[in-house]
Amino acid sequence: MIKVNGEQYAFDGKTVAELLDELGYKRERVAVELDLDIVPKSEYDTTILAEGCSVEVVSFVGGG
Repeated sequence: MIKVNGEQYAFDGKTVAELLDELGYKRERVAVELDLDIVPKSEYDTTILAEGCSVEVVSFVGGG
């Protein structure tokens, strides 16, 4: 299990990109932090999530 925004999920062994797709996030509108480090968008397809890791996904919202 991994923790995503405080909730437990069985995403270990998957990539950051797979996690975002399965949870319905648009890659171009989020920032991802994995165990307190920002994951560059260029590494979403290659960064593997490990058992026990913590992920924070922050969505950008436009407005005025």
